[in-house]
Amino acid sequence: MFSAILSSSSPARIPFRASTASISQRIALSHVALLAVAFFIAQPAPLLAQDPAPAAPGQSMRDRVLARILGPATSAFTPGQIANMQKLRDAAIADPYALNQLRHLTDNIGPRISGSPQAQQAVEYVAAEMKALGAEVTLEKTQVPHWVRGLETGALVSWPAMTPGTNQKIVLTALGGSVATAADGLTAEVVVVNNWQDLKSLNPASLKGKILLFNKKFDKQLAAQQGGIYAYGDAVQYRAAAPIAGASVGAAAVLVRSVGGADYRIPHTGMTMYVPGIEKIPAAAITAEDADLLANLTSQGPVKMHLTLTPQTLPDAPSYNVIADWKGTEHPEQVVVVSGHLDSWDLGTGAIDDGAGIVVSMQAIHLLQKLDIHPRRTVRFIAWMSEEEGSQGAATYGQEHGTTPSDIANHIGAIESDLGAGHPDGVVWAGKPELGAWLAPVAQALEPIGAQTFRSSPETGEDINVLTEKGVPSFAPSQDGRYYFNYHHTPADTFDKVDPHELSENAAVMTVLAYALADSAEPAPR
Repeated sequence: MFSAILSSSSPARIPFRASTASISQRIALSHVALLAVAFFIAQPAPLLAQDPAPAAPGQSMRDRVLARILGPATSAFTPGQIANMQKLRDAAIADPYALNQLRHLTDNIGPRISGSPQAQQAVEYVAAEMKALGAEVTLEKTQVPHWVRGLETGALVSWPAMTPGTNQKIVLTALGGSVATAADGLTAEVVVVNNWQDLKSLNPASLKGKILLFNKKFDKQLAAQQGGIYAYGDAVQYRAAAPIAGASVGAAAVLVRSVGGADYRIPHTGMTMYVPGIEKIPAAAITAEDADLLANLTSQGPVKMHLTLTPQTLPDAPSYNVIADWKGTEHPEQVVVVSGHLDSWDLGTGAIDDGAGIVVSMQAIHLLQKLDIHPRRTVRFIAWMSEEEGSQGAATYGQEHGTTPSDIANHIGAIESDLGAGHPDGVVWAGKPELGAWLAPVAQALEPIGAQTFRSSPETGEDINVLTEKGVPSFAPSQDGRYYFNYHHTPADTFDKVDPHELSENAAVMTVLAYALADSAEPAPR
């Protein structure tokens, strides 16, 4: 596996966003007509990010362009349904339910790592809240990893031109699933590489028994210009595969530069990987500042570090997905999923990852109850368990609800929010091209809050991927992700990082889209 990593020239697979050709490449128009279309692109008309629909037989280019600007002549939704979308949108913006729930989930319950007492408390709390709203609640049992962090310390004990009798603290955190060092730690020389290619250029014999640091920098400029998910996808491969690569060349332990844009010496955790047949070695993330320190000192001469990690991997623990159904009036067997994952890492309190996704999904049920709206189909809230450590909850749901053709047919749509609580500019969706035009009235209903940009994507969410892969139309809020990875998986992922108004905007997107999918006369195209 390591040789495959080193020889690969393919970029990391980047989820959640699809690249699109420019409109000038997609539509062949005269110069004057192109200028006219450019004017309309500058306006907040929905769906211009979509690929254009095929021209109808005999339809002129002029009519096709006008259809793109003005929207389809027919709609899947009645005026009454559109009015309900508007009411739900405005209620979501005004109602503090999601914010209040997030404050309790983070401040009162706290971190919710899989298998922990806090994760179980969160299950019980969310289930009780959903029951209080009148939803039909099921606790779906699933087995989850139970990894406990333990002690984690690092210090430089020898480096060029050091002051005798001193050391330098290294701020670090164990990666999820890491094995432990000896109880009293290990001391070894540090070798720094920037990427797989650097590692491949070294003689493995020179790395035996060393602590190997992968100093792959998070591209902050890329995150600012295109969204943090792109920069994250480029860097996170090192967090995932570093122990495999390090053990393959005989390293005693591995460190990775924290994945994300955090400053102020904040470490970033997350799941790492081991494979059968390759020794498991301890793995930790160090802060960006300490990675720079080690890169500088090792360029001057030998550097030794003392590392202590004492995590434990306990037997898998029982836990639960929380499922709450707001029953449909005509087709209760048909469901539209609104969801987020309930577990979090343990350094912070899981506000943006993924408390925000949980509470905006809860608010969808709350607003339907508050406004006494009962769609044709069931709106199914799901709080997924253990997304961070392997998506065991999603796998269990797939086994229980996604194994037969009728199971899949009865899932009309699935929505997951798992990229924080930044301002949503619209929705990304995975499904047939016809779904874009079908969603046009939903985009128009969300235009007043700036969330009208709907575009296709190959993926939408980790947990609902069990449904996406089987053809169920799936969706996610398209959020401002420029700063998300400054806090993601760090001690700074706390309640104060969530803007209340932007959280309400996300609740509006979740609720309006869920209602539209659940109440349309015909199911969304698939």
